[in-house]
Amino acid sequence: MKLAAIDCGSNAVRLLISNVFEVGEWQPFIRKADLYRVPVRLGEDAFVRGMISKERTKDFIHAMTAFKALMAACHVDDYLACATSAMRTAENGHDLIKQVRHEVGLDIQIIDGSKEAELIALNRLDGRFLTGNFLYIDVGGGSTELSLYQDGKLKASKSFKIGTIRIKEGLVSEKRWLTMKQWIKENCHALTPISAIGSGGNINKLFSLSNSRPDKPVSLKRILQLHQELSQLSIEERMVKLGLKPDRADVIVPAGQVYTNILLWSNIQQIFVPQIGLSDGLIHALYQKKLQAKTA
Repeated sequence: MKLAAIDCGSNAVRLLISNVFEVGEWQPFIRKADLYRVPVRLGEDAFVRGMISKERTKDFIHAMTAFKALMAACHVDDYLACATSAMRTAENGHDLIKQVRHEVGLDIQIIDGSKEAELIALNRLDGRFLTGNFLYIDVGGGSTELSLYQDGKLKASKSFKIGTIRIKEGLVSEKRWLTMKQWIKENCHALTPISAIGSGGNINKLFSLSNSRPDKPVSLKRILQLHQELSQLSIEERMVKLGLKPDRADVIVPAGQVYTNILLWSNIQQIFVPQIGLSDGLIHALYQKKLQAKTA
């Protein structure tokens, strides 16, 4: 099968197309085929104004129209589309979803933070990280999802309104940080040893900057070092010296702040970065849905 996932995030919208091969007893072997990313930045409107502007609405409609055409050209069998923090925060978020359904013909579901965390954690189905204690960390533009797993079983999960765009715009209060810190203290400190698993574009970029081996974790010490080095560079210097895209250069430092805080508060010394995210979890969820329909 060829399945697709559309992730309408606060910083960017993404289309992931994956080939799914069934091996053994309906065990899926999933291989990414194509990934398209458009930095629409819905969160800059949603979090600051409370509404998604006409200009960004137009950009979003154009992106969804292009994604539908790409799925048709790639002969995608089925798709699943979700919108996260920006869309659920914006006063006109649901109206925009209806507009996309009417004008483009795509169905998008607005999901809450707990559902987002659940979908991201579905990536464990590929056989990695099923033994031991792991804290899944996904940092987006509008929220951070934390899911704690012990030997493959969910122990606790929480979504926090702490994201890179919210931090950049000065919209994260000290109280929100303290709430996250308290949750980590209550849930993580009893599990030792514990490692972290990071997902999202910013941790992927930090991982590549760390020059670590693909199958090895990055140490907390290295993440702290990178965060300090990036903080000392201007946005322009991050683009010129490190080759970061404009929409990555201005949010990677806020992202680093979230990751370093979480790792320090949880006493975690290393983080694995398997290049996964919400869109990958959506592929797993869609496959499960189609498998259940096939076996019903």
